[in-house]
Amino acid sequence: MGFIGNILQLIVTVFVVALCFIVIAAIIMFFIDRNQTEDAVRRNYPVLGRFRYLFTELGEFFRQYFFAMDREEMPFNRAQRDWVARASKAKGNTIAFGSTRSLTQPGTTIFVNAAFPPLDEQAAKTEPLEIGPYCKTPFMAPSFFNISGMSYGALSKPAVQALSAGAKKAGIWLNTGEGGLSPYHLEGGCDIVYQIGTAKYGVRDHEGNLSDDKLREVAAHPQVRMFEIKLAQGAKPGKGGILPASKVDAEVAAIRGIPEGQASISPNRHKDIANADELIDKIIHIRKVTGKPVGYKTVMGDYSAMAEFLDRVVARGIEHAPDFITLDGGDGGTGAAPMPLMDLVGSPLAESLPRVSDLLYERGLRQRVRLIASGKLINPSDVAWALGLGADFVVSARGFMFSLGCIQALKCNKNTCPTGITTHDPRFQKGLVPLVKSEKVANYANGVIYEVETIAHSVGVTEPRQIRRKHIRVVQANGRSMSLARMYPRPDVLPGN
Repeated sequence: MGFIGNILQLIVTVFVVALCFIVIAAIIMFFIDRNQTEDAVRRNYPVLGRFRYLFTELGEFFRQYFFAMDREEMPFNRAQRDWVARASKAKGNTIAFGSTRSLTQPGTTIFVNAAFPPLDEQAAKTEPLEIGPYCKTPFMAPSFFNISGMSYGALSKPAVQALSAGAKKAGIWLNTGEGGLSPYHLEGGCDIVYQIGTAKYGVRDHEGNLSDDKLREVAAHPQVRMFEIKLAQGAKPGKGGILPASKVDAEVAAIRGIPEGQASISPNRHKDIANADELIDKIIHIRKVTGKPVGYKTVMGDYSAMAEFLDRVVARGIEHAPDFITLDGGDGGTGAAPMPLMDLVGSPLAESLPRVSDLLYERGLRQRVRLIASGKLINPSDVAWALGLGADFVVSARGFMFSLGCIQALKCNKNTCPTGITTHDPRFQKGLVPLVKSEKVANYANGVIYEVETIAHSVGVTEPRQIRRKHIRVVQANGRSMSLARMYPRPDVLPGN
């Protein structure tokens, strides 16, 4: 009993000491809160007011795991993320008892099944599609589904390594994002699209201007298949890239050609591209220097500007056209962007994709200029929908982040990503094992491609690029669906229309 008594006495002593510390800390916080002038809640409710911020932080967690229904959460709901998780593990994506997806919600996409679909043995694999017929080195792109731009710096080393190796296994391309070409992009052996942002990271001279010598160095890598001039992206049209200073370590600084430890803020547009003709000139120049296909990425806002650009292309000759246009939706994402731009600026892809496809078609450019769709497309239905609206290719960033293990913690801009994907903190990076995650990247890509092919066969065509607007219906406000062919009428006669 003496021993037990001593233990109990020790526990009581520790409890009393801890309680004293808590009381003393509460008294100190009371006086601090009462006398500070920055926060009215804490000034009026000393100590207790601090719980408001604790609950606000915890609320994000509880909503995600306990309160939000499968299809309620934003920007991606649990059903979407679970599909990616199952696909990345190569698990079956069959479900039981019935869909939880509402078929009466306005905007819901419904695919029109064929009365007599092709037999399984009549189905065809999607053939590679040529990009850049007027280039010295055209690119025969093998897959219609690929990885969108994510910069090294915004992403961690193991994340880029996993994406590169996974892309190679799946036979898809990887876009570098505007942060330049790192050794980790190359080491997996995949096809690469080099993105040239407004700061021209990786291909800039000391003054920040485009360097032909640097362009040739990058183009000398046989893995680099194309160059993409980024005019705008969906999450922040009119605003350049934002990389916090905490992520600009020595290696990132060297790859980008910027000072270490300083925030990397790109200009809001290319200083040397101020009109349609200057954009055409830049495309022609980069194509001549590199010998490889060149296109650009943009977000639609002013459709007349796109029409004017395409008219200038026609006037100057079809060989001067961009080899591709990557169209991002205003609903696109990024690791860091001002909320007004994220929420309010840029046309959604559902509106802009068919209109841009029609603008190309009307000018006889539809087969010359490949159209790449980007922006919140992570599931097979999203990809099939984009192909039906006019895309030749679809690229996804956040879908592949989910395949790496992203849990939508919304910490991308804070260098504290708990899954190691968007942080340079070794503590978090160690959780991401590239060898394992590369398999999940490849599984996810293959899963999307397989199920898009399944949708294509269901609507009565033999391969995904044959999906047309007539195969897709969209639920209207009255609860009834309408064919996209009626919403965006145009003859369906060309591949990708």
